Amino acid sequence: MKKYDAIVIGMGPAGMAVSAMGSAMGLDILAVEERKVGGECLNVGCIPSKALLKASEVNFTAHDMGQFGIDSQCNMNTDTSQSLEVVREKVGKINNKKLMKTFEKVELLLNEGPAEFVDKHTIKINGKNYKAKKIFIATGTEPVIPPIPGIEKLNDDQILTNLNIFNLEKIPGEMTVMGGGAIGTEMAQAFSRLGSKVTIVQMGDHLLPAGDGDAGAVLKEMFEKEGIKVYNSTKIEKIEEKDGLIYTYTDKGTFTGEKLLVATGRKPFLEKLKLDNAGIAYNKQGIIVDRNLRTNKRHIYAIGDCNGLALLSHAAMHQGMLALMNAINPTPFKLKRNKYYVPWSVFTKPEVAQVGMKELEAREKGLKIEVIKRDFASYGRTVADGHPEGFIKVITTKRGKILGVTIVGETASEIIHEWILAIQKGLTMFDIMMMQHSFPTIAMLNKMVAEDWMMGKLKSPWIGKIARFFI
Repeated sequence: MKKYDAIVIGMGPAGMAVSAMGSAMGLDILAVEERKVGGECLNVGCIPSKALLKASEVNFTAHDMGQFGIDSQCNMNTDTSQSLEVVREKVGKINNKKLMKTFEKVELLLNEGPAEFVDKHTIKINGKNYKAKKIFIATGTEPVIPPIPGIEKLNDDQILTNLNIFNLEKIPGEMTVMGGGAIGTEMAQAFSRLGSKVTIVQMGDHLLPAGDGDAGAVLKEMFEKEGIKVYNSTKIEKIEEKDGLIYTYTDKGTFTGEKLLVATGRKPFLEKLKLDNAGIAYNKQGIIVDRNLRTNKRHIYAIGDCNGLALLSHAAMHQGMLALMNAINPTPFKLKRNKYYVPWSVFTKPEVAQVGMKELEAREKGLKIEVIKRDFASYGRTVADGHPEGFIKVITTKRGKILGVTIVGETASEIIHEWILAIQKGLTMFDIMMMQHSFPTIAMLNKMVAEDWMMGKLKSPWIGKIARFFI
């Protein structure tokens, strides 16, 4: 039996990173993918959702040209029936021969069944065994359907998750969204802007419960302006289907929809692996790993969503890179995953992005912090663009050490990166202020909020006395 340098189980973002980098280094790699290369991110997650959001943005803008002084001089009854088909076509173009060429040096077992462990060095696929010196598990997660009474009676056409929502043939006239996280908010706005009547029902105190409460409030205000109904802190009591409609009964009323989108969380995709055969430790959150991304079997790594650390595609890619680098590093000086900050972004309008500590988190820890906040409406560029909603909020120490940043607004997902690097490299508010930013970019707001921090320092009476003395 051939023994590979490495076996990669799962070809989502994490597995793709290991396979591409490892094969480029000359390693003999066997990659196993039960479904499609690209995993959920490319096929039923990040990429199709962004394509749908872009389609919905175009449709929304077409109906809102008056804010720019443009009269269409025509009936703007747009037809959105082909939007989902276009999304599928775009995903198909990405998942093609050019993508597969990246893995031409990888031995790929595609659609040959799930991998299961035989022992700590051997896996079995479709009755055949394969061995490797190193094994990387990157099987991802799957949607959780909560045990709400009645939900089990809905058929696959009525209950939606990210796995089947992009297969819809038409935009539903009415939709209930269960969950106010990234998937729930993005899809709620996309379908609303394409013509659905959307209601969001969730248990969290605010939209994007993992984020800043002020950010959730801005998003709720914008959603309600667009006609999306938002019910936070709401308990769902039961689900019922009657006459082709789905009734969602809650402690704040009953809501109806043709479809029910469930976006209430995810769970690790582990059952088929038979981890016990290899003695690999795991729990409900996922496969247990150390700071080097190793399992309790030192030659086996668990990367991406399956370890439950950060359910984000970019985190999965980064973990894949770190794990491979650690696997080929013979020294005890490994790359620790906790040394690298994990940001997240939600691509609603306005966008929301976050890195480091949130304000509430810092206060609960009893840290002495300063909160510097600047509204997008204070800057001419965002007002001119017609996107004045949102803010930048920076959590710092008195000396200007940056602990966390929340951004809500246009291009938040882009301008957050300056803050990620600053936190990771220990830069301060002074460093951000002293970096010249091209004007009038939206990123100039980063410099402006740092200037606000400095202006607060300059208001100190003793600073004024020193300045007058030297003048």
